[in-house]
Amino acid sequence: MFDRVPDMAAKRAEISPNAVAFRDAGTGRDWTFAEVDRAASGMARGLSEAGYAPGDRLAIICHNRAEFFIALFACQKSGVILCPLNWRQPLRELVVTIRPAAPKGVLHDAIHTRRARALAAASGMAVHGIETDMARWMRMEPSGPAQAIDGSRPWYLLFTSGTTGRPKAVINTARMAWANTVNIGQAVGLTARDATVNFLPLFHTAGINLYTLPAFLTGAVTTILPRFDAPALLSLLAKGEVTQFFGVPAIYQAFSLSPGIDTVNWSRIRFGCGGAPLSEPLIRFFAARGARVLNGYGLTESGPTVFLMDPDHAEAKIGSVGRAQMLTEVRLLGVPDGSGAAGEVLMRGPNITPGYYNDPASTEAAFDADGWLRTGDVGRWDADGYFHLVDRIKDMFISGGENVYPAEVERILNDHPSVLESAVVGVPDDRWGEVGAAFLIARPAAVPDPAELQAWCRDRLAAYKVPKLVNLLDDFPRTPAGKVRKPDLRKLLT
Repeated sequence: MFDRVPDMAAKRAEISPNAVAFRDAGTGRDWTFAEVDRAASGMARGLSEAGYAPGDRLAIICHNRAEFFIALFACQKSGVILCPLNWRQPLRELVVTIRPAAPKGVLHDAIHTRRARALAAASGMAVHGIETDMARWMRMEPSGPAQAIDGSRPWYLLFTSGTTGRPKAVINTARMAWANTVNIGQAVGLTARDATVNFLPLFHTAGINLYTLPAFLTGAVTTILPRFDAPALLSLLAKGEVTQFFGVPAIYQAFSLSPGIDTVNWSRIRFGCGGAPLSEPLIRFFAARGARVLNGYGLTESGPTVFLMDPDHAEAKIGSVGRAQMLTEVRLLGVPDGSGAAGEVLMRGPNITPGYYNDPASTEAAFDADGWLRTGDVGRWDADGYFHLVDRIKDMFISGGENVYPAEVERILNDHPSVLESAVVGVPDDRWGEVGAAFLIARPAAVPDPAELQAWCRDRLAAYKVPKLVNLLDDFPRTPAGKVRKPDLRKLLT
């Protein structure tokens, strides 16, 4: 399936040449599908003339803009592998991150000129400006007609968030992009008449694939904001210029605290959420305003869409991420069908990465002998066939011989009226081996009382699951996807 596919930009331009693909809020320019294809073809020639051959890697560091996607399509046309970089990382981390990919050059916007030049000097790369070199390349005549694409060829690399160690470069392919478009597109009813918004960082799979790339392939329009800006985003939603929206929990949390929350007609927009589960209080907060926020689950390695809740059961099945979507098989390691027991989540399908770039050991460790991706996550199905994510295997700790999954404790803490967000980790304890340590962010004007929170948990959880330590923070250390860096929390207690 998807072994050989048409050039994406060229095919979309053939179908709807004059429709708008991107509305770039940063530059004020609209790009039609034909203009995107034409610019990408010119850039593909420019890369070739600059000495880039198929298989060479090109890093890119920039805020969100249409040129990122033009570069993405240019790399698909030319066979160059794009490597989006995290502009939040310090130079030393970036040098380590890109080492396995060994890019030949780095493409940057004007804001990141100094960072790109320093990275190039440290890593021996050429430097190209989006406003200079790329602008010139985009004006070049294409070197020939569009060619079909090998669906399994590495197209771009995404570096994992690194919550459990040094980031790895996840290979993304055209096959994965099409499978993700099917998975998310049919789940949310994405059509060419839709409009979405791009604001999540483009060095993360959600920034590219939820929903911008599927929207492009479907013929829908995407407004691109340079980065997350809650007032600007709420204004866009209030104007009725977005019909499909995807955000991580931190975005919905920011919305809920914004004074502009009730300027939006929330019932007119279809909402998805991923990166981490959206808490029950937030689901009910938006439901009261007419919005059904659909929790989902996937990985960078899965393209990312695998699970998404359906609108009809979003409130009745709070805590579930729905069902596995069309092009992905899912099973639980060692768990018989219908048992309701929890087990490690295994995935297989055309949306799954072929592996990690230049890292055969990590690739081999990630897959079993039958090609199933081992996710490292624990999940279960309920009696109605809806999937519930339990926790990361590595986040589980053992207290007094009993398994404790922090996500269960966090759900209870998040239900408390004084708690905005929580994170629980296991820490060493002389008596019990490990106990829970809870870190909290308070709701505005609230002052959580540790003893009260522990009593709240004792009324709702087994005693061994109740956190022994409760700590209040202004914010959590996070990955680019908004996930909490739990190893960093543990360091706060040492």
